[in-house]
Amino acid sequence: MSSALRIRQVRSQIGSKPVHRGTLRALGLGRIGRERVMADSPSVRGMIARVSHLVVVEPVDVEEDA
Repeated sequence: MSSALRIRQVRSQIGSKPVHRGTLRALGLGRIGRERVMADSPSVRGMIARVSHLVVVEPVDVEEDA
């Protein structure tokens, strides 16, 4: 079992800094209500930390077929 994160955008990117808008784009978000499931890694955690005021994060357990 590996760990993943469900990232959902809950606030608008309007009025935010261009760096924050780019980070949302890199996460695959951009509209309120969009969600992505991404592997839990330090780089993803860093992006989430940058836009933590715009997103909600939930842990997800992903079962791998071996």
